[in-house]
Amino acid sequence: MSEEKQIDSTEEVVREFLRDNPDFLDQNPDVLESLTLPHDSGSAVSLVERQVGVMRDRIKEMRGRLDNMLTTAHDNDLLFEKTKRLVLNLLDAKTLPAMIEVLYDSLGKDFAIDFYSLTLLGDENEIPRTLARVSSLEKANDQVGTLLSSNRAVCGVLREEEMTFLFGEKGLQVGSVAAVPLRYNNLYGILALGNADPNFYKSSMGTLFLSYISEVLNRVLPKHLA
Repeated sequence: MSEEKQIDSTEEVVREFLRDNPDFLDQNPDVLESLTLPHDSGSAVSLVERQVGVMRDRIKEMRGRLDNMLTTAHDNDLLFEKTKRLVLNLLDAKTLPAMIEVLYDSLGKDFAIDFYSLTLLGDENEIPRTLARVSSLEKANDQVGTLLSSNRAVCGVLREEEMTFLFGEKGLQVGSVAAVPLRYNNLYGILALGNADPNFYKSSMGTLFLSYISEVLNRVLPKHLA
């Protein structure tokens, strides 16, 4: 069957369906909205037709906004559930190694973050052995002093030696970082998230999640470091 005959056959099926179901468009207004129904006004476009066109464009725009809102709401729900699970598991952890294992497991699996590290500041002979990195405060000040002096999360591209300090050998694979110093009375650590894309973490991005997690850590970690 030629393409022209196929089109004619399809049109005839549609015509018969609409004849047999005269209330179809009333029951399916979304289909009607997508149809183009020109008025018999010669070469000029009628005012009604223009108004319908404008209304159709507005409806499409509103639907796009609604879809975006629903997507954002869904993403926020998922983020809330993951964050709640992380917080509850941190509270349930009885030891420092267990707590940091919970943190790393959540960041890597639940949040699918490419690179992450917790660096604890102090004497490695006094801090229990865990998955976290350990550094003296003096060395940390020498390597990432600007980061430590900040009172909030810092996002962007760091120097190579800063990346290496935070992530070890994997630091050479990290393009951009979101990091926050951890303080509870005194400075005791740095939480850092990394991505291979240099443009992933930017100074203009929001850091509400990272700041919230750091506040939780500020309450539950220090008692295991005393």
